[in-house]
Amino acid sequence: MTPPALLIPGGRGQLGSELVGLRGRRRDGLVHAPGSGELDVTDEEALNDAVDSFTDAADDAGMRPVVVNLAAYTAVDAAESDRAAAERVNTTGPANLARICRKRGVPLLHVSTDYVFSGDATEPYEPGDEVGPRSVYGRTKLDGERAVLANHPRAWVVRTAWVYGAAGANFVSAMARLEAERDTVSVAADQFGSPTWAADLAGGLLELAETVARRDEPKQRVLHCTNGGSTSRHEFARAVFSELGADPERVLAASTADVPRPAPRPAFSVLSNQEWTSGGLTGLRPWRAALSAAFAAHGTSWAAR
Repeated sequence: MTPPALLIPGGRGQLGSELVGLRGRRRDGLVHAPGSGELDVTDEEALNDAVDSFTDAADDAGMRPVVVNLAAYTAVDAAESDRAAAERVNTTGPANLARICRKRGVPLLHVSTDYVFSGDATEPYEPGDEVGPRSVYGRTKLDGERAVLANHPRAWVVRTAWVYGAAGANFVSAMARLEAERDTVSVAADQFGSPTWAADLAGGLLELAETVARRDEPKQRVLHCTNGGSTSRHEFARAVFSELGADPERVLAASTADVPRPAPRPAFSVLSNQEWTSGGLTGLRPWRAALSAAFAAHGTSWAAR
C-alpha cells in the first residue's frame, strides 16, 4: 500500500520535526507540517481551506490522507493565568479540526498528555482509567480529547508523556543547560513518569497513521504511547548527566514542594502501553535505551547548550 499523505498542524515543534524527518526520509509521500504561524487551528475558515487543499492534493497523488494534530498550548504554568488562550488552542482548535476532518472523511490522530490524570495512581494508567486533571493545561487538553472523539467517528487520541527531542525546549535540553551553568541541580524525586524520545513517538504515530489509512482500525479510540518503563524526574536528570559525561551525583534529590510551580504536576503519570501493543502496534523501546540513542544522534547539540 502507498503510505498515507500527512497533514500535521503544529508540525514545527520537537515532535513534528521528528515526524516530518521520518516520513521525509522515506521519500514516498506527501507531507505538510505547518507551524502555528502558518495554520491557526482556532481559525475555522483557514483550517477548512487547509484540509480541503491537502485532501485534494492527496487524492491527486493517489494517496490516502491522514491528519495528525500536534498543535497545542503547552506552556503549562502560563496556562494557569491564561486559560482563554489554552482553551482556544487545546479545546476549540481540535474540535474545529475534528468536524472538518469528519466532513472530508479524513482520519484524525490527536496527540494528548498524561496531565489529564490526577497523578494519584500507583499502577500505570490505562486509557479507560478515571481522569482528573489538576491544572488548566490538563483540563483544556482533556476537553480537547472529548471534543475530538465526539465530533469524529474516525479519530484517535494518543496520550504521551515527558517528551523530549533535539528541537525546542524540554527537560533534557534544560538539564543540559543547567549542567553547564551550575555545580549542582535539584530535581524532584517524587514525580514518576516515562521519558519519551520524540523520534520514537514519531515512529509510533506514523505506524498508527498507516494503520488507519488502511482502515485496519484499532478498536480502542484512546491509546497511550510512551517509551517503556518508568523513572523519577531525579533519576531521569541523573541519566541525562551521565549521557553528557557529567557526574550524576551533582543532581540532588528534592521534593515537589521544594521546587513549587504555578501549575501542579501529576506525582505519578506512568502510562500503560498495553492497549497500544494489543491493538497490533509496535511498542516503543525502554526509556533508558531511547535516551542513549537520542544522545548518539543529537548529543553534540545538547552538550553545546
